[in-house]
Amino acid sequence: MTAPAPLRIGNFSGFYGDRFDALREMLTGGELDVLTGDYLAELTMLILARDRLKDPGAGYARTFLRQLEDCLGLAHERGVRIVTNAGGLNPARLADAVRQLAERLGIPLRVAHVEGDDLTAAHPGTLAAHAYLGGLGIAACLREGADLVVTGRVTDAALVTGPAAAHFGWAPTDHDRLAGAVVAGHVLECGTHATGGNYAFFKGRDVRHPGFPLAEIHADGSSVITKHPGTGGFVDVGTVTAQLLYETGGARYAGPDVTARLDTVRLRQEAPDRVRIEGVQGEPPPPTLKVGLNRLGGFRNEVTFVLTGLDIEAKAALVRAQMDDALAKSPPAEVRWDLVRTDRADADTEETASALLRLVVRDPQPEAVGRPLTGAAIELALASYPGFHVLAPPGKGSPYGVFEDVYVPHGAVDHVAVLHDGTRIPVPPPYETLDLTDVPEPPLPEPLPAGPTTREPLGRIAGARSGDKGGNANVGVWAVSDPAWRWLAHHLTVERFRQLIPEAAGLPVTRHILPHLRALNFVVEGILGAGVAAQHRFDPQAKALGEWLRSRHLDIPEVLL
Repeated sequence: MTAPAPLRIGNFSGFYGDRFDALREMLTGGELDVLTGDYLAELTMLILARDRLKDPGAGYARTFLRQLEDCLGLAHERGVRIVTNAGGLNPARLADAVRQLAERLGIPLRVAHVEGDDLTAAHPGTLAAHAYLGGLGIAACLREGADLVVTGRVTDAALVTGPAAAHFGWAPTDHDRLAGAVVAGHVLECGTHATGGNYAFFKGRDVRHPGFPLAEIHADGSSVITKHPGTGGFVDVGTVTAQLLYETGGARYAGPDVTARLDTVRLRQEAPDRVRIEGVQGEPPPPTLKVGLNRLGGFRNEVTFVLTGLDIEAKAALVRAQMDDALAKSPPAEVRWDLVRTDRADADTEETASALLRLVVRDPQPEAVGRPLTGAAIELALASYPGFHVLAPPGKGSPYGVFEDVYVPHGAVDHVAVLHDGTRIPVPPPYETLDLTDVPEPPLPEPLPAGPTTREPLGRIAGARSGDKGGNANVGVWAVSDPAWRWLAHHLTVERFRQLIPEAAGLPVTRHILPHLRALNFVVEGILGAGVAAQHRFDPQAKALGEWLRSRHLDIPEVLL
């Protein structure tokens, strides 16, 4: 039998708010079979839940409809199927809206959607509770002839595994093939992350307008990551490695369809802007599904005092004492002060002579973070430290959300593919599951021989990418060469990581080794508090945590520099 042709599947959205013109760019830039749009993140689900509170018919990504209005004709002419999780909390309503749009434009379109992820009713007190479904519901829709599939909360990689399983006829037990598609999907899911966006080694490269990525997926699950000819940015082993490490944990990357073994992934630069992914091994999925819970955590407010010139510490102490006295009459549940020393001695601009003192308050009740804070801060305008002013007057406070995840058996969800004619196809749970245990740590490479060292930033020899998962953060660090890997694997221990990132000093930190990628992945538990919506720290999604690590100085062997 002739092997099926590779599936060319591209991405046109990595988050809700991504480049609006990307859908047209991908449709006009080259040949494609499928286009995927990823709109959902933990914070997005909270935003959509608040939209739905105001309007029960809302809860989906409205920008997708506007993008589609401009490009639906193009997709139809070129025979490109579209798969998107823009349905958010209301995939059925978005599917109906797409049908109405197609009818108005006079375009024959078979629209299907996937449902079953919404478990809000089973979790009282939450704004939204949604299970992360896999790609088999998407596959069922495509096998039955859907031109466009809308989902709610599925895993990001499911947008790729579903089309691949449908195209190649993979069974749920084809674990290696599915795992290969999961890895390709993880590389594509964040759009231009794979083509030079937010990349550690961006200097000297044209990343002003990176093109969106695509994957050529083969019947055995291997793939090639590339982009349309002539588009900006670049695809190399480094950009793919960076995205593979993004928001992951250990060697086992568990999903609802399959567990992909990241420690088996092998990357090879096949040609300019073409990176081959091969060797991916898969295992059965775990027996449970992740469920993301979003609830209202309370209310928060903040004010940032500007401290200029001399006596910064004394000025900070004065205003802190004044605000503490004022708030003592009605103290918020949580008060946090952070002094950011952005000031320099003998500065030649007022801004660079100034430090920032940030006050954040939180409380279950809005009254505790509203007038007591705003009144106290404003009343100090003429009665505090010399040069008193604030970045902006404090407002009345705003609600913030809390994210957490729980796990339920696969049977707790009614995973259903709903076809264009209303036919409902149940998607059964996996035939086989695996209780995951830790993968034995692989052997370390031979250490680099001792020699002279120079005090330099870690980023001279290593890249990094970091991100958030609920209240945890991960920092993936990869070496730029084999000798650098021999040094990094032995030198960047958990203890050294905690020294370089003092915020992690009192937190659980786990190090995972991925030798084929020449990479270490650190998971820091609790560094983000209750998740991004709680705004726990200066960088609430840990997006720049890796760049902070790269800026820290170490005694690096001169032979590596």
